[in-house]
Amino acid sequence: MKINKKTILNILLFAFILSFFVTPLGDYSKVLLNKIFSFSPSVTEETNRNQIKDYDWKLKDAEWNVFNFKKSKGNVVFINFWTSWNLPCEAELASIQKLYDVYKDKIDFYIITNEERAPAEEFMLENGFTFPVTYLYIGEKMPITETKAPMSYLIDKKGNIVIHKTGIANWNTSKVHQLLDKLIAE
Repeated sequence: MKINKKTILNILLFAFILSFFVTPLGDYSKVLLNKIFSFSPSVTEETNRNQIKDYDWKLKDAEWNVFNFKKSKGNVVFINFWTSWNLPCEAELASIQKLYDVYKDKIDFYIITNEERAPAEEFMLENGFTFPVTYLYIGEKMPITETKAPMSYLIDKKGNIVIHKTGIANWNTSKVHQLLDKLIAE
């Protein structure tokens, strides 16, 4: 029985496609595709911006010490909700890490998860992320209502939500950098 070239190519193509579903190659490829197809988030028109009025929000830091979001009142704030098991979150967090590296001393970052410490810390270590992880204090009131991962907010010094992005975005763009520089200077 002779196997022709077309059959061999079909088998190889099938094996390649199957590898995306049963090997880590699939996860890496999905993360890469999410990165490639993520774009800079859109800025909300000034007339349509919601404002945070109550900054009283309890959160937990990396050591699980409770602190209050009130400390960020009057600052430019970046908030991102993420989970370690969500591939779009992993792709987005890479751009957030780059943004954090540039602006960590200029704006307040809240990269928030509702997971336990162990999986979050393992995920951070595996991916080389160094931004501070904030843990959601379940059952506490919050100044924002939408927290499905990935979900991000950029808040100006007056508490206006300048960007509200549902889904993945590329946060390390010149557009975002220019906006942040403007918000910091106000």
